Amino acid sequence: MRIKTTTVTANDEVLGRVRLVHPYAWLWEALESEASFLLRPMFGTKAAYLDGRLVLCFSAREEPWRGVLVCTDREHHESLIAEFPALAPHPVLPKWLYLSDSIDAFDRLAERLVSLARGRDPRIGVDPRDRRRSRARKA
Repeated sequence: MRIKTTTVTANDEVLGRVRLVHPYAWLWEALESEASFLLRPMFGTKAAYLDGRLVLCFSAREEPWRGVLVCTDREHHESLIAEFPALAPHPVLPKWLYLSDSIDAFDRLAERLVSLARGRDPRIGVDPRDRRRSRARKA
């Protein structure tokens, strides 16, 4: 796993603060050139959106929250698992698939998943719920 730090500067003057870089930032860098790319915090993860669809979540906590969550509908689980046998339904959030960073091929497989998301593979991505609508339902 890559852990990177950067020193924060202002006008070429070192401020002495160290900013931790997310260990999976190297993965979403491939998506940053996409005009519709958006990265947002979500429940302790970094959620990546393309064209308004939630495609991947990068989580750097303890297992089972240490790896990449593939945001997909259950109807696509079988085909994605056939292509990526290391994927499995997440143990807490089984509607999405999970690639743990504890597997040896994590870097290669995660890059392939990012590439599929970038290529707009129809199996990857879900439409986020409208917050206003879900708030109205709760009320």
